[in-house]
Amino acid sequence: MVSRSLPPIPRRRMLGMGAAAALAGGGLWWRASAEGDPPPSGEVVLSTGVPSGVYAQYGQLLRAQLARDLPQVRVTLLPSAGSVENIERLLAGEADFAIATADSLAAHRSHGPAGPKLLACARIYDDYMQLVVPARSPVRSAADLAGLRVGVGQDQSGVQLVTRELLAAAGLDFERDLTAVPEGIHTMPRMLEQGRLDAFFWSGGLPTRALEQLSQRVAIRLVPLGDLMPGLRDHGSQAAYYRAAVVPPDAYPDFSGSKATDTVAVANLVVTTERADIPLTERFTASVIRGRDRIATVVHAAQRVDLRTAIYTQPLPLHPGAERYYRSVKS
Repeated sequence: MVSRSLPPIPRRRMLGMGAAAALAGGGLWWRASAEGDPPPSGEVVLSTGVPSGVYAQYGQLLRAQLARDLPQVRVTLLPSAGSVENIERLLAGEADFAIATADSLAAHRSHGPAGPKLLACARIYDDYMQLVVPARSPVRSAADLAGLRVGVGQDQSGVQLVTRELLAAAGLDFERDLTAVPEGIHTMPRMLEQGRLDAFFWSGGLPTRALEQLSQRVAIRLVPLGDLMPGLRDHGSQAAYYRAAVVPPDAYPDFSGSKATDTVAVANLVVTTERADIPLTERFTASVIRGRDRIATVVHAAQRVDLRTAIYTQPLPLHPGAERYYRSVKS
């Protein structure tokens, strides 16, 4: 389902290199050539995330890299609630590429509706679960959230998906044991600052700019979540994609009593579908890898993008275009 805050987007589909047709509404078209793959031209749609979130930042920087590498392709960015909505857009033909977490992709494979097969271009960086509270809050663990007003991420977001799992691992019922407030990173910091939330969950790369900015206005800290890893392993097929991780103290030096904080992390993937054109996807994947250093100057988590880890895209197989790129750079 498309976010209600966005106008409906005409249904689109991508054509193979042998086609010579235009898509209704300004879609992407390709010309076959006996001399090899011609440069792609037209438009692609990349579904990202909420304003001020890392997905949105990453998408803007990737678009700049694609402008260098694919100058005849116009990249349109669509903000979204997050991973779940991004997956739905791919399946509906409303986006050509998207960013999504490995656990949300695993949940879709287990319970999602039928549709085109989802395939991966690259593993990029990990999201870290961050439970943020005022510095003076009595909350010391997720179990202490009982009875409180807690920001849990927007509906159709990967944040809310993993938050539900974390709360269950802490012995809390998402619907009954707390007041779950379905807001995103663009609104939760201000709500915490104004006393309208007691705590909020966020899943993102380190550091997340909205949290850095909040820490400069009000004293906040992170609550450890690492103790929930054993309980997570008992819940759902997506649990296999969570790993124990640590938020280092230098991620947020302005946080109160800044120190290493045990938490849970999950990988992010750049994703497309089986409908995506092979030459385009090859070049798109190349830009994801080639743009690492430029992107990492703003999205520091992107420093972790490299050829050694990019191919580990479980639970999805690689798209043939991505495979072609990785083979070409390893030969």
